[in-house]
Amino acid sequence: MTFNPHTDEDRKTMLAATKSAIIDDLFEAIPSDVRFPELDLPRRLSEQEAFRRLTSLAAENMDGIANPSFLGAGSYTHYVPAAVQQITFRGEFYTAYTPYQPEVAQGTLQAIYEYQSMISALTGMEVANASLYDGATALAEGALLTVSLRTGRKRVVVAGTVHPNYVKVLRTYTEGVGVEVVELPVPADGFKTDPAAFDEYLNDELACLIVGYPNFYGTIEDIAAIGEKAHSAGAKLVVSAYPIALGMLKPPGELGADVVTGEGQSLGVSQSFGGPVVGLLATKTENVRQVPGRLVGMTTDTEGKRGFVLALQTREQHIRREKATSNICTNQGLMALAATVYMATLGPSGLRQVAEICYQNAHYLAKELEATGKFTVENSGHFFNEFTVRCDEAPSALNKRLQAAGVIGGYDLSDVSANLDGRMLICATEMTGKDAIDRFVAVAKRSD
Repeated sequence: MTFNPHTDEDRKTMLAATKSAIIDDLFEAIPSDVRFPELDLPRRLSEQEAFRRLTSLAAENMDGIANPSFLGAGSYTHYVPAAVQQITFRGEFYTAYTPYQPEVAQGTLQAIYEYQSMISALTGMEVANASLYDGATALAEGALLTVSLRTGRKRVVVAGTVHPNYVKVLRTYTEGVGVEVVELPVPADGFKTDPAAFDEYLNDELACLIVGYPNFYGTIEDIAAIGEKAHSAGAKLVVSAYPIALGMLKPPGELGADVVTGEGQSLGVSQSFGGPVVGLLATKTENVRQVPGRLVGMTTDTEGKRGFVLALQTREQHIRREKATSNICTNQGLMALAATVYMATLGPSGLRQVAEICYQNAHYLAKELEATGKFTVENSGHFFNEFTVRCDEAPSALNKRLQAAGVIGGYDLSDVSANLDGRMLICATEMTGKDAIDRFVAVAKRSD
């Protein structure tokens, strides 16, 4: 905030409106002995002083634009074209609320419809919803969608390579609703799921199998084989995908996925030190009435003109009540708009080009790190732009040295499990070019 909001005149006006003589009168309902505790606070700052102080504090942060960043684990440093902010900051979009009244919200509804169409094409699915909170809630909603099919199946089995934070959110979602969540252990070797690991759960209690694409540790899973396992038991396959990777990898829908979810932050949404972001969810048309949140449909009006409306609103606020499939109450519409502008700006060929650069940078980085003799890439099979290494040096110590050199290092996997001590998850995008990679490697080589 760059101004002091309440002048003396403002205070007098508000006191007069509340028929109060002094500010203390507003707190009469609070016991006097706890009303005004002594607080050890610094003196009040003027606007100029506050601005200078906050600017100084902000300068202590390291961001992925000014500093080379090799930190991924679910949030990625990608270039955001100028057109994204130019359009999302327009007042018509920036201040718009949920488009309940189609007659005054055609622009917003059309943008959401375009978003749904692009996500469907990107994932290889037939229908997408009007977005969700983030990748974690999208995965949880996707899993519950398979339970909502009313088959009586209430067990979901999660590969041990799925993002651990996503699994925590899934467990929160399913707490107390009679859904059993089974999490497989992290594969002991190679961070790739063996499809046979699911075999003991392939029965009529299974609602879905869940797998990442690529997975949390960077490995590209055998989606088709895992999908065959799920379908052999009459269950569904839920895939949590990284959308940039879909610029060059085969869409999950073509590999047997029934539901595709994902974190859309990489599609034109800045990291912003953690959010807001946007969740993706797409599925087959046969499941459309179980899709959480909202969908926008295209129709024609009484004059035969094209128009857009909210359709199939399955949450509890929209009449459904106890039949609702979800109580999700926002669609992160502004972030979905950013993703729409990003995808429209790049197009299929541009998105593929970004994906290929990410892939090439990551593989160059992996090769250079292994050449130092201090790192071992542990992914079995292929990886996209993220990979797991075993370090000779403690990852926390290496990250401190990198930070001192102005480089944001990778993710210390001991934060996930003590069993992963000594391992680091490292990411490269189109923003981490050869100079940045060589800088990372040069710091990592030193033993100081």
